[in-house]
Amino acid sequence: MALTRLIVKDFRNIADCDLELSPSFNFLIGANGSGKTSVLEAVHYLGHGRSFRSHLTGRVIRHEQSELFVHGRVQGEWTQLPQPVGINKKRDGTTEVKIAGEGNQKLAQLAQILPLQLITPEGFDLLIGGPKFRRAFIDWGVFYVEPKFFQAWSRLKRLTKQRNALLKTATSYRELSYWDQELAQLAEQIDLWRSDYLAAVKQKANEICLGFLPEFDIQLGYYRGWEKETPYGELLRRNFERDCQLGYTASGPHKADLRIKVAGTPVEDVLSRGQLKLMVCALRLAQGLHLTEVTGKQCIYLIDDFASELDSHRRALLAQRLKETHAQVFISAISADQITDMQDEKGKMFLVEHGKITAG
Repeated sequence: MALTRLIVKDFRNIADCDLELSPSFNFLIGANGSGKTSVLEAVHYLGHGRSFRSHLTGRVIRHEQSELFVHGRVQGEWTQLPQPVGINKKRDGTTEVKIAGEGNQKLAQLAQILPLQLITPEGFDLLIGGPKFRRAFIDWGVFYVEPKFFQAWSRLKRLTKQRNALLKTATSYRELSYWDQELAQLAEQIDLWRSDYLAAVKQKANEICLGFLPEFDIQLGYYRGWEKETPYGELLRRNFERDCQLGYTASGPHKADLRIKVAGTPVEDVLSRGQLKLMVCALRLAQGLHLTEVTGKQCIYLIDDFASELDSHRRALLAQRLKETHAQVFISAISADQITDMQDEKGKMFLVEHGKITAG
């Protein structure tokens, strides 16, 4: 799984670029503000239909332009010839997705074609941010290994929203019981998928953490969002009055979390910023390895500001692990000196200056 070509137009400070890419390492070298992160952001946009830096479309489209375009060619395991994919977005939010020349495609279909793992200097949210970041981590993985997950998860979100609206006016539980039957079934199924997924990924994460942070005893625990021994349907019925008072459903899969500790202590109280970054990388790498093992697909790794928080020893550890994945990797750095551990004959270097990108 690799992008063989990337075409970007009117994205951030990039007027246009057309890059022939390496299936191995692609290095983006440039000063702060040069546009190197925008290239990573464009790849992310192609795979997810959204930015990892802003939820406002107007900030992503280049100044005084009406729309952005990101197109690519994907070499996958399913076809000998690269498959064209593309997305363009207008300032009014209108989005068009094309896959293999066919328009009106869904963003979820793009995501299936381009599994991306993003590691940024702000990525500590996975460890020290709220539970929503860790739920997103779990659900990213389940999305790729369980074909029915996305439909079930979307339905669960709609039902929970409907239930919350009903809670504001309901006078008896009978008004919710019909909806709660389906909600409970979906919740139990999603919990099972999440639990099974994390059990598999945890083994790989522990192994990678042992190499990155051998001095620490790291524990990963799954909280499903409600009491372990209580069926969700029973919990909904029992908590009806409390939920009515709150005006929303207080417990459930929408409250799930991945609890990460070091010897029983929250990671942010023990690990340095460099160690936290390695921990994030270990979790992302574990997901990628599991994806390949189960589906045969390779992740594409996007790493912004590779050297930040990492000394030369830790950079070398991460570089070696990335090489072992045989995956496509995009890395931004201020100086080529920071990525010497990763350079090989297959890699490509791109120099970025004021939104202009040239082969190095």
